[in-house]
Amino acid sequence: MTANRFVNRSELIGILVLAAFLVVILPLCLDVFRLNLVAKYLTYAFVALGLVICWGYGGILSLGQGVFFGLGGYCMAMFLKLEASSVENTKIQSTPGIPDFMDWNQITSLPYFWRPFHSLTFTIAAIILVPGIFALIIGAAMFKRRVGGTYFAIITQAVAAILTILIVGQQGYTGGINGMTDLRTLKGWDIRPDHAKIVLYFFEVGCLFACIFIAQFIRHSKLGRILIAMRDKEDRVRFSGYSVANFKIFAFTVAAVFSAIGGAMFALNVGFMSPSFVGIVPSIEMVIYTAVGGRLSILGAVYGTLLVNFAKTSLSESFPELWLFGLGGLFIAVVLAFPDGIAGIWADYVQPRIDRLVGSRKPGWVASIDSSVADGAPAE
Repeated sequence: MTANRFVNRSELIGILVLAAFLVVILPLCLDVFRLNLVAKYLTYAFVALGLVICWGYGGILSLGQGVFFGLGGYCMAMFLKLEASSVENTKIQSTPGIPDFMDWNQITSLPYFWRPFHSLTFTIAAIILVPGIFALIIGAAMFKRRVGGTYFAIITQAVAAILTILIVGQQGYTGGINGMTDLRTLKGWDIRPDHAKIVLYFFEVGCLFACIFIAQFIRHSKLGRILIAMRDKEDRVRFSGYSVANFKIFAFTVAAVFSAIGGAMFALNVGFMSPSFVGIVPSIEMVIYTAVGGRLSILGAVYGTLLVNFAKTSLSESFPELWLFGLGGLFIAVVLAFPDGIAGIWADYVQPRIDRLVGSRKPGWVASIDSSVADGAPAE
C-alpha cells in the first residue's frame, strides 16, 4: 500500500522542515545580501535535483549539466537584455534597440534568432523546450547506440567544452567571455532593488518545491521503480521488454529541464549570465553538490547544494588561496566516509534514534496501527 503513495510520512516531515527553513528561518535571520546569496545557491539545487533523477535513480552520470543550466540562463538573459536595451541611453550606440555588445561588434540589426525573445511567453517556453530538445537529441544519439557509463560522462564533458567555446567565440551574438550583463527589468519591473530580490527569492523557492514534488512523483511512480531497476540490472530490464534507451532519454531530459529552470532563476536573481557557468568545471561542481547531499535523496540534494556553496563562500572569504583544496577535501571525505552523503548520515544515524524515541512515547494502540500499516495490512 505504501509503495504507491506520493510521499510517505518521513518525506512529508522533511519537506515541511525544508519549507520552514527556506521560507521562515532564513528570511528572518539573514539580510538581503545574504538572502540573495542563498537564492544564488538554490539555483544550483535545481541541477542537483535533476541529477538525483538522472544519476541517482537512472544510473546516468552526466558531467555536462552546466550546458543546460547555461541554455536556460541565456534564454532568460536574452529576454532581459532586449528589455534593457529598449530603455538604455541610445546616445552612445550607433544602432539603438540592440544589445550593447552587438553595437560594439558592428552588428547593425537584431539577429533573427533573437527577435522571438521580445516575448516573455516565448522565453518561458524556450527555457523548457530548448534544453529539453537538446537533451533529447543527445540522449537519442547516445542511448540508442548503448553508449553509457564513463563514455557518456566524457561525451557530456566534451559538449560542455564545445558550447563554452562557441559562446565565447560568437561575441557579437552572445556577449562573449563577458556574457550578458546589466539585466535590469522584467516587464518593466526593476529586479535590482532589495524588495525585488526578496520577491524573486520566494518565487524561486516556490519553483524549487514544484520541482521537488515532480521528482517525488517520478520516484514513487512505476517509472521511478523501473529507473532504479534499470540502474541496478539494466540487462534484466531490457530482457523484460522495456526500452532501456527511452527511459534513459526521459531521465536525462528531465534533468536537463530542471537544470535549465535553475539557470533561468540564476539570470533573474544575479542579473547576468556568462559562459563561466556552462563549462566543465561548474558541471563537475554540480555533481559534487549531489554527491555530498546524497545522490539517492531528493531533499538531500538541496541540503548538499546549500552546504557546499556555504562552505565554498566561507572558505573563499577566509582562505582565498585554499578554498579549492578545502572543497575537494570535503568532497573526498564525504564520499569515502559516507557514500550516501548527508541523506545517508541522516538515515543511518539520526532517523533510527528519532523513530525509537517517537515510538517509545506512543500509546500501544497507535503503535499497533503504525505497524499494521507498515506491513501492508488494512488499519481498522
